[in-house]
Amino acid sequence: MTNNHDIGAVNELPENLEELKRASKGTANWRERLNAVNELGNWDTAPTIKLLQNVLTNDQVFQVREAAYLKLKQLDEDVQMPAKNKGELFKGLNKILLRIKKSLPEGHTFEQFKEKLQKTRLDIYDTYEGDRDAEFDSWLHEIWETLGRK
Repeated sequence: MTNNHDIGAVNELPENLEELKRASKGTANWRERLNAVNELGNWDTAPTIKLLQNVLTNDQVFQVREAAYLKLKQLDEDVQMPAKNKGELFKGLNKILLRIKKSLPEGHTFEQFKEKLQKTRLDIYDTYEGDRDAEFDSWLHEIWETLGRK
């Protein structure tokens, strides 16, 4: 482990380590995971580095993985830049979205579809919102329009 006092990293465990651990491993809120990564990056300890490496390897949202990578690089860890996600992040995504669309009444709006997705499959909603960022709404709208009819 490297001492990196010049970047502000502290060589002791954060008081809220358990909270940061839970936040970094959650699946329902990519922004919470991103915040946890940014805070974990301020601590140059084996447990915090291990958590950051876990996020880098396992998180489905590219922005969160990228933040973990940048924090680990600041801590002089030997890590590789994560690849941008390609293809479906959830197996059978179109089937899941079609099921949600068919559960809504005929003539429903895109906003109703989006809200139902968020309520019933927050994991999918949150992951794609984080992954697609500013293009999320247009991407989801395009899928909604092309899904089969009821």
